[in-house]
Amino acid sequence: PKGLKANMIRLYNSVSEQQFARCQAGVKYRRLLFCLAFFHAVLVERRKFGTLGYNVPYDFNESDFAISEDVLAYYLDAYPTTPWDALRYLIADANYGGRVTDDFDFRLVRTYIRGYFVEEALSAQVFLMAPPLETYRVPDDGPMRAYTDFIKGLPGMDDPEAFGQHGNADIAAQIAETTAMLDTLGSLQPQEVGAGGG
Repeated sequence: PKGLKANMIRLYNSVSEQQFARCQAGVKYRRLLFCLAFFHAVLVERRKFGTLGYNVPYDFNESDFAISEDVLAYYLDAYPTTPWDALRYLIADANYGGRVTDDFDFRLVRTYIRGYFVEEALSAQVFLMAPPLETYRVPDDGPMRAYTDFIKGLPGMDDPEAFGQHGNADIAAQIAETTAMLDTLGSLQPQEVGAGGG
């Protein structure tokens, strides 16, 4: 899937109702699960910006999310207060960061997690995931359907600011995507073979 919305829907579809309800932390878990899904989707979708997104392309996948979701549920149940440092380290450094080979890309992953896994994500009435964009925020708490319905209401076209990018980065990504598509179409054209003389 392409886009934050499609990636987040795919991630929520991979979480069963039993998983969604298993954590004793309740609201805390559900809000941070949304932050985790957004974090994963941003990391995956940032590839579209090419070298403006990452210095080295990475293949983050659903197993990264699944492991991080297990860590999140376990640590929230195991500690009476939210172990922010442990969660940020285990998710960003150990799990996702285990794939990252470039120092600047590693700093980027850590910067994202420090923006999403904060006390304000739990305590703020409205927690914006990509300020100043009000579209990308942690939804009001409710059952799993409330979260998936909120995700389905996200825009189909991602705003580059959701990734911390300038609008020109999106233009560059679209040009690169179009060029790749045209190159592919050109390669599918029948090749003319010249008649040999002899």
